[in-house]
Amino acid sequence: MVALARSRRFAQPSAETSTFEADVLDGLRATPKRVAAKYFYDGAGSQLFERITELPEYYPTRCEMRILRDCGSEIAKLVPPGAALVEFGSGSSKKARILLRALRPLAAYVPVDICGEMIEQEATELRVDFPQLDVIPVTADITQAFELPAAARAAPTRVGFFPGSTIGNFDPHEAAAFLRNAGRILGPGAALIVGFDMIKAVDVLHAAYNDAAGVTAKFNLNLLVRINRELGGTFKLDTFEHHAFYNRERNRVEMHLASLKRQKVKVAGETVEFRAGETIHTENSYKYTVESLAALARGAGWQPAAAWTDERKYFSIQAFTLSG
Repeated sequence: MVALARSRRFAQPSAETSTFEADVLDGLRATPKRVAAKYFYDGAGSQLFERITELPEYYPTRCEMRILRDCGSEIAKLVPPGAALVEFGSGSSKKARILLRALRPLAAYVPVDICGEMIEQEATELRVDFPQLDVIPVTADITQAFELPAAARAAPTRVGFFPGSTIGNFDPHEAAAFLRNAGRILGPGAALIVGFDMIKAVDVLHAAYNDAAGVTAKFNLNLLVRINRELGGTFKLDTFEHHAFYNRERNRVEMHLASLKRQKVKVAGETVEFRAGETIHTENSYKYTVESLAALARGAGWQPAAAWTDERKYFSIQAFTLSG
């Protein structure tokens, strides 16, 4: 069920809503138009993404989980007993569960995500399955500074976990900024475990972002549903179309929403004009090699410690330690 749009006349918008509104309007005023990928993840968007991870065309989740299962004991050596494990952009806990089973006792597990509804639900289920584990969810934007819970701050070491190839959703300079921010949040002596998608054949990438069932298209279009619901938008979904393609020059898959006709749309009381064929750029997914991600991390203050890949070299998990 879709909640009724909040009355802008009588309701005071929350800080989160105000940020969403400002970012969306700034992006729609820009040339070319864009909206940050982090805004995909309302409750419906998070559920659609979980459906994407189960699609036959979408290999990253299966590859990453296989690496975690096969190499979990090696990865666990980077997490000393009594450490706090901080998962950035956690969403579903299914990858963390694999790692948690391999780890020695932790001071706390801190899942951090912009969608508080989902991580609260996941935390409740984790507490049942890991009764000895202190699970402390934090609702926050992982691209910004946020404060860790006291139990994590008091731990002798903090280890970051950033699975799911989410690092590929950042432009390289944004990825470097995230890595620097993660270093400040985790503090001295920290380690960071990052999952990332590797450069591969274009047909494999195309299929992963243009699935036959249309779930990725629905996920992309849900962004317009969210804008309509939360910002009083007037987007008509049948006048926009999902486009995804590989940009060879930049080693990234791009996702766009293309207007199928010339039209005007209102968002938060402001009129936005679209030409036929004009797009909103909604996501990038950069692909890396082990060497190129290591170079990016070094520039942000992290030293490569280890790397693991699946047998086809579709996906990799790389571990870093904080310099100095």
